[in-house]
Amino acid sequence: MYIAMNRFKVQKGMETDFENIWKNRESKLDQMQGFRTFHLLRGPANEAENYTLYASHTVWETQDDFIAWTKSQNFRDSHKNAGTGKVTTMGHPQFEGFTPVEGA
Repeated sequence: MYIAMNRFKVQKGMETDFENIWKNRESKLDQMQGFRTFHLLRGPANEAENYTLYASHTVWETQDDFIAWTKSQNFRDSHKNAGTGKVTTMGHPQFEGFTPVEGA
């Protein structure tokens, strides 16, 4: 198993717009070998820095399956309009990838 996450700092007041972008996009993830599941997660609000934390969370059979996704035409098609609409985030997402610890 491999878990891929991107963390987003969404500007306060832009949460609905950000969520609608994800709800209305054509991801094509389900067409990829090794794809298991996707979740968009809403985290805590950071009042001091004026953002709400979000994470996109995908589970893959293997890290190689995830890497194949990032190099695929489906990936390019799914991200072709990223950054062209209303700015909802503070900076670029922060990627985090995880592999299981065997025996734990």
